[in-house]
Amino acid sequence: MSLNHPMIVEVWPGDWGLPSVDLECLKILALVKFSGKEFKIKVCKNPYWTPKSTLPVVSHGKHVFHDYDEVMSYLRIKNVSPDHGLSTVEEADCLAYTYMVKEKLFPALQYIWWLDEKNYAGLTRPWYCKVIPFPFNFYYPQRFVSDAKKTVEAVCETETISEIENKLYSDAEKCLTSLSVKLGEKDFMFGSHPTSLDAVVFAYLAPLLKAPFKNPILQNHLKSCTNLQKLVSRICQRYFPLDYQAFEHKRKNEGIKSNLSSDVDSDYPHKTRNTIVAALIATFAMTGYAFMVGLVQPPMIERNFYDEDVYYSGENYEEEN
Repeated sequence: MSLNHPMIVEVWPGDWGLPSVDLECLKILALVKFSGKEFKIKVCKNPYWTPKSTLPVVSHGKHVFHDYDEVMSYLRIKNVSPDHGLSTVEEADCLAYTYMVKEKLFPALQYIWWLDEKNYAGLTRPWYCKVIPFPFNFYYPQRFVSDAKKTVEAVCETETISEIENKLYSDAEKCLTSLSVKLGEKDFMFGSHPTSLDAVVFAYLAPLLKAPFKNPILQNHLKSCTNLQKLVSRICQRYFPLDYQAFEHKRKNEGIKSNLSSDVDSDYPHKTRNTIVAALIATFAMTGYAFMVGLVQPPMIERNFYDEDVYYSGENYEEEN
């Protein structure tokens, strides 16, 4: 089928200004976007009903693809690969850096999302359980945890948590530093136009940068690589502006509401006090004015002999006798 007809890319939902939170989905979205060809995003909250019960799924006529490499090969066949125009040396570099990211950064990301207890309990599991319908919201998180364990066990021979974390974070930080050096001051990895390497880097870094992790150790290292942070923001704003703008608008509105709520709470005791004082002053003023103009008069008390006897104390009464 001609690429004049749009491709359909079925992905996990997005959040935090990203079109999807899943890095495999983001890789394909960025790759197809960088190719310049039209496509449509279909958000899926339950991959159970897809052909392989996984996401992403890319369809174009009778062609159906389930992973990044398949889509990349298809775009090459159609002569719309974003790597078109790279030299032989640059193509080799592109493959080498892509392999490095997969080997050194991906295991750490799997650990951060699915095996770190704080992140899993405070972010990952609640997010997926909210998005995925019952009862599949019990199945898929456990499946992803199992996949993450296999990935980490394949690269870590040690058994203690601290040793595993040290190795994963060390490899990932070195990888991020290498990517930062490669990018330098350029807009994209190989110059002014994005390539497949930019798609891979964006997919791996964007969720790491944007998600509100409870344990942000690697996220903090990424934030120290300012050019990588700018790369993620540049791709979000240029190629996925609707998601980026919607999130920024939502965040500003939430900030305004939070400030208004804070102001109301802080003014509450002073406002209540001032209202009571003002009411009392007004009451006294109106009462005094009413007495002054004769609108209100004090009651007349008639006294007689028996009334007076009532006010004598026993002691005084005895003295008079």
